[in-house]
Amino acid sequence: MSDIAYVNGAYIPIGEARVSILDRGFLFADGVYEVAAVIGGRLIDNESHLSRLERSLRELRIGSPIPVSRIAEIEAELIARNGLSEGLVYLQITRGAAAEREFGFPTEAAPTFVAFAQKKNIIASPAAETGVKALTVPDLRWARRDIKSTALLAQVLAKQAALEGGCQEAWMVDQDGFVTEGSSSTAFILTGANVLVTRLNSSAVLPGCTRKAVQLLAEREGLTVEERSFSLAEAYEAKEAFLTSASNLVLPVVSLDGRPIGSGAPGDTSRLLRRRYIEWATNTSRTD
Repeated sequence: MSDIAYVNGAYIPIGEARVSILDRGFLFADGVYEVAAVIGGRLIDNESHLSRLERSLRELRIGSPIPVSRIAEIEAELIARNGLSEGLVYLQITRGAAAEREFGFPTEAAPTFVAFAQKKNIIASPAAETGVKALTVPDLRWARRDIKSTALLAQVLAKQAALEGGCQEAWMVDQDGFVTEGSSSTAFILTGANVLVTRLNSSAVLPGCTRKAVQLLAEREGLTVEERSFSLAEAYEAKEAFLTSASNLVLPVVSLDGRPIGSGAPGDTSRLLRRRYIEWATNTSRTD
């Protein structure tokens, strides 16, 4: 993690960053967050992330402490102060700290806004060459998964189950046997008929920003993209699988529950879409 954080208007050493123990983000997970990738010192697809942030705030009726249009300036300042060339910028807004712990919305609380930068090797990630392994777990999350809430305990448990199973990601499965998404990513499969499938956006999944960009890139490549539910059985039989996220871009999934996906190695389509995304993200004509 880098050295300088932003807390409610101040840039301070991250070791000195503090929020109240009565902050509702700490007490109730009453807050939202966003993560944007940084490549070449520039935020990638940030307008999409800030748009999703605005939506999450609206859905939870949390006011932003500053205009959302100014958040990109703060992110850019964090990149500069931390000398970040490649990695992530994380930001979080909560309903703030109240005088007492009460469930109802406090009238006196002012929203809390914190952000920090984190170095990460994104483009030359070894996982892009080897692919990642995933296992499936029951989807235990609340019903409003379309809100990027800080309430991530189910995802923590899913990710830990994956790590303990020798995998890098968990794919969550609903009560009807359909894959929803990864613990921190969107799930895609490529069928034997070369159709790219990912779950339709709804309250059951987070509307992924990287997912949206990859879908558009796939269509430019002439791929058919279907937004629909796919079963675990269909995933096992897929020609390829991959995940998308801001922190990983596009990563091939080469096995699921110990079963190889396709050849058991990163497939041509997964590799192509990763290349195309990186080309798109690193195009110097982009300003976001």
